[in-house]
Amino acid sequence: MLRSIHSLLPSPNRRTLSILLLTSILCLLSYLLGLYIHSRPSAVVAIASAGPPSSDCPIIASPLLPPSLIFLPRHAAASSFPPLPSPLPDLSFCPSNFTDYCPCQDTTREHRFSMRSLFHRERHCPDPDERVRCRIPRPRGYRRTVPWPESRNYAWFANVPSKRLTESKKDQNWVRLEGDRLVFPGGGTSFPYGVKWYANEMAKLVPLKSGEVRTVLDIGCGVASFGGHLVDYNILTMSVAPRDVHEAQVQFALERGLPAMLGVLSTYRLPYPSRSFDMAHCARCLIKWAEGSYLMEIDRVLRPGGYWVLSGPPINWKNSYKGWGRTAQDLEEEQLAIESLAKRLCWKKTVEKGPIAVWRKPTNHVHCLKKSKILKSPPFCARTDPDAAWYERLKSCITLLPKVDTIDEIAGGTLAKWPKRLNAVPPRISSGTIRGVTSQTFNHDNQVWNHRISHYAAYISSIKGSRYRNIMDMNAGLGGFAAALSKYPVWVMNVVPTAKNNTLGVIYERGFIGTYMDWCEAFSTYPRTYDFIHADSVFSLYMDKCDIMDILLEMDRILRPEGAVIIRDHVDTIGKVKKEVDRLKWQSRIVHNEKGPFDAEKLLIVDNSDMPASSQGS
Repeated sequence: MLRSIHSLLPSPNRRTLSILLLTSILCLLSYLLGLYIHSRPSAVVAIASAGPPSSDCPIIASPLLPPSLIFLPRHAAASSFPPLPSPLPDLSFCPSNFTDYCPCQDTTREHRFSMRSLFHRERHCPDPDERVRCRIPRPRGYRRTVPWPESRNYAWFANVPSKRLTESKKDQNWVRLEGDRLVFPGGGTSFPYGVKWYANEMAKLVPLKSGEVRTVLDIGCGVASFGGHLVDYNILTMSVAPRDVHEAQVQFALERGLPAMLGVLSTYRLPYPSRSFDMAHCARCLIKWAEGSYLMEIDRVLRPGGYWVLSGPPINWKNSYKGWGRTAQDLEEEQLAIESLAKRLCWKKTVEKGPIAVWRKPTNHVHCLKKSKILKSPPFCARTDPDAAWYERLKSCITLLPKVDTIDEIAGGTLAKWPKRLNAVPPRISSGTIRGVTSQTFNHDNQVWNHRISHYAAYISSIKGSRYRNIMDMNAGLGGFAAALSKYPVWVMNVVPTAKNNTLGVIYERGFIGTYMDWCEAFSTYPRTYDFIHADSVFSLYMDKCDIMDILLEMDRILRPEGAVIIRDHVDTIGKVKKEVDRLKWQSRIVHNEKGPFDAEKLLIVDNSDMPASSQGS
């Protein structure tokens, strides 16, 4: 039966088979060619978001201009639907007195809060009904920032028009005004011979050159000259200072291209996880360390085996007390109190030479637990998350280090020296501390971000150049974005939203810096302090928590007028964000991500490098 049916079927000849095969190959090649063309930047003419071009400004096709994605109907049936609602009006600029507006460190609101322990200088963000809904204007005469590394030495006065430090610290060489420039000669209250001399002296006491010290916390940083000089040692410094009578010191630091944040050691924990910094530094920062809780907070954020460096009062009081305007007895008592507390924290004083004293935190708490009663140590913190640090009040207790099996083991795991630390699997991951993250996840994440940065460069080529220096990643994850940029002359403020899995400790273990943040509030920085902002899934995360426009206004506040933004999110979210972005008059367009047109995640590219001054509130 089967044989008879088979005999009735036609028997194709070789020519027929060849035609079928050739047709199949051509179809496959056409599909692959189309996939290739639509998954890479092409020479298609981009359609500007502002509408059709005028006759005076035709859009010219360019191989350097990737296409925008347009989500408007392109068929006749669209006319049968109701008309789309009119777009919301553009947002206006705030009055000129808002030029340096910091919503959560607003000096006009300080009087509402207690001055005890400098609580009035903590973060105090306005309630939703108090928020301003306008764009922060740039100061008159604003100029494109000086490129790195020249910016470390000078900045344009018009960008930070504040003379207070140039006058009050004139004899200490913090900053000088020379014509239209602010010049940073590298002086400081504790650097009578310059910061270079100071850092070189410290390098004799602390291993700054070996890669053991990579992340440093500088409390009371001034204009961040110390952190600026540590760049030469391949050290990344988080410089922190409040917005106080020394106004604009953090703004000066960021204008110089140096990492800095507004902050104060007062009532709340610093917004960093435990075991973050290899070294903490205070040069005459005027903190009352002997009172206890402040030094215990430094102990919390120091790594096992980390260094605490103190210079200025009361160190070297025998030779300096007359110049400080305090009695020798008062200073001696203060130093003895600090020495006693450090000993009860199980720290070991390694050296005191001239104006510098160095203590070292133990690598584990084996001995400390045994000797706590003899030393009369403060109690160990119980039932508290050592990494919780967002509006978490300071506690007068010792943050207990992770358990170890032997006296020689380093609590929490051994960190590789820099630069091997960059790609080594962080101990928090290898130990299984981070939920849902494995070594394989970590290595894959690195590969993904290397690929993504290459794709981003097709749209914003300066991301790999020298135009951008200060970069913010609003949802940093495992720090893969920063790692992919580590070969370029940039630094990244890695932000981990409080609503996400806490991965900030991993980022610090990689040798980067960052902070916790709730993006429903304003960031602790001045306006116009970041060149480039990256927002991966930020708007999806906060879609039901706060207004999209509030987040965009904050991004607009901290972005430099000539800056760039990449917003990465689901296509539905990107569409909603694009409508609001247009109200800010940003130069933006929607494009495919590196996976091509069939992936639901899209990119909103903002490049304001050529935006006219009239659109930037000059």
